[in-house]
Amino acid sequence: MKFLSPLAGALALFTTTSASAIAHRDTEQTCITPGAIPDLKGSDIRNVGVVLFQALDMIDVFGPLDPLQLVSLSVQQLNLHLIAETLDPVSTAPVAMNKFNSSFWPTIPPTKTFADDLDLDLLIIPGGPGARNPNLGAVTDYIAKMEPKVKILMTICTGSGIAARAGVLDGHLATTNKNAWATMKAMGPKVNWVSPARFVIDGKIWSSSGVTSGLDLIFAFIETFWGAQQSERIASIIEHVPRAATDDPFSQHFNITPTEAQPCPKA
Repeated sequence: MKFLSPLAGALALFTTTSASAIAHRDTEQTCITPGAIPDLKGSDIRNVGVVLFQALDMIDVFGPLDPLQLVSLSVQQLNLHLIAETLDPVSTAPVAMNKFNSSFWPTIPPTKTFADDLDLDLLIIPGGPGARNPNLGAVTDYIAKMEPKVKILMTICTGSGIAARAGVLDGHLATTNKNAWATMKAMGPKVNWVSPARFVIDGKIWSSSGVTSGLDLIFAFIETFWGAQQSERIASIIEHVPRAATDDPFSQHFNITPTEAQPCPKA
């Protein structure tokens, strides 16, 4: 089965070079030129890290990891590190509100801590209710420390708000969960937030909209670095039809005004 590439309407906006500069506004247009996608091959990507914190969203973590696991099984070696402040299991339980006194919170055991010296190629920052926790200093410090070191920094859903609080999205194009749009925007006043957008690619900064859009972003990632054939094969295995970067019905659903900041189309 031939799918519409998830990069439709996205890669046409970008060039691929070794540079990954901050996006800059074209003085003769209203759009913003994204930074160039790093000049990498799939073989350059080996070590993947995921930041864990209490009250994260499970799909934000395991949605992107599932296709990457298939890459690791059938394409090349990948190494996964689940990284938290300590090695204590990380719960998805809400930090505060639990009005029904539910007990429905899986835990994830970290494999590494923020103190470990890791050589990561891809760092994934999930979102979830915990992204609103004001006490994420250890998380944001780690993200700020790692951003210059990683080849790609990827935010899923409200993970962009955490990255924005770390300062690593300043000057970049990014998007986020449209249901949390106003809250996340306030966390990053220097970010060029984009709506409508299913996902946004700006150099080494890759961001998705809400929760399941992280699947579309990871398939764009696989297509970029391992090719359309691998992306389509893996999407078929998990029976997912990747959506394009511009396919964002939720901006309208949540009455989000289209932003002035929009990626410039490739000349």
